[in-house]
Amino acid sequence: MSKGLVFVLFSVVFFGACVPNKKTVLLQYRDELKKDDVTLDTVLRIYKPRQFDYRIQPEDILSVRVLSLTEEEYDFFNDQNVTNMNFQAQQGGAVLAGHLVDYMGEIEFPVVGKIRVAGLTIFEAQKLLQEKANDFLKEPVVNIRLLNYRITLLGEVTNEGTISIFNNRTNIIEAIGLAGGLDDLADRNNVKILRHENGEVNVIYVDLLDENLVNSPFYYIHNNDVIIIPPLKQKPFRQYFGQNLTLVVSSLSLLLLTFNLIN
Repeated sequence: MSKGLVFVLFSVVFFGACVPNKKTVLLQYRDELKKDDVTLDTVLRIYKPRQFDYRIQPEDILSVRVLSLTEEEYDFFNDQNVTNMNFQAQQGGAVLAGHLVDYMGEIEFPVVGKIRVAGLTIFEAQKLLQEKANDFLKEPVVNIRLLNYRITLLGEVTNEGTISIFNNRTNIIEAIGLAGGLDDLADRNNVKILRHENGEVNVIYVDLLDENLVNSPFYYIHNNDVIIIPPLKQKPFRQYFGQNLTLVVSSLSLLLLTFNLIN
C-alpha cells in the first residue's frame, strides 16, 4: 500500500474522530478556552437567574400535612395525617398517600371540600390551605410537598431513564449530573427539552456550551420535562467506521495486491 494512501486513511480516522474542547466544555464564556491564563481566586462574572417557582399542575401529587394545637379528638385532619404516615412507612406508598390534583386543578380536602391549587406555587398553596384550616383548627400549620416531581433524560447521558427530584429549583446542569453526566460524544449545544404545560407539549432547544444559559428562562427544569441529548456527528464515524477500519484496510490491500499481480 502506498504511503500516500496510508497517510490519507490515517488523516481521515484521526480528524474524523477528533472532538475539540469547544464542543465538550459546558458553560463557556466567549473565547475563554483560547486564553492561556485565568484569573484565580476572584469573582469574574455575576449572573442573576430568573426567579423560578414551580406552579402546581393537574396530575401533580401533593403531600399535605396539617399540624395544630387542637386536641386530637377534635382534629379531623390528624387522623388523615397519621394514616398517610403509616401507609408511607409500611408500604412505601408515598405517592398513593398523596392528594392527586384533578383535571380541574383541584384537590379534595377533608370537610373543606374541593380546593383549586393549580397555578399556585407550593407556598401559595400552603397559605391557601392554612386559611381554610383556620376556620376549623387552632393555629394550624400546613406543609405541602410535591411527591411526583420527576424528569426523563434520554440520549447521550451515562444513565438514561426517569429521575425523581426533591428540589423544585433544580437546573438542567444539575439534572444531567443526576443522570451521571454526558457521554464524550454528546452534542451539548443542541439539547432538546419537551415540556408539558397547560395540556400542551412545548419543544425547546438549549445550548449547554454557552454560559449565558443561566439567564435563560429554560435554565430550571419543570416537572415531567423530557431532556434529549443528541450525539455529535463523530459518533457514527467512531462507532462504525472505526470498528471496521481493519476490514477496510485489508480489503484495500487485497485490491492493490490483485491489481499489481494482474499488471
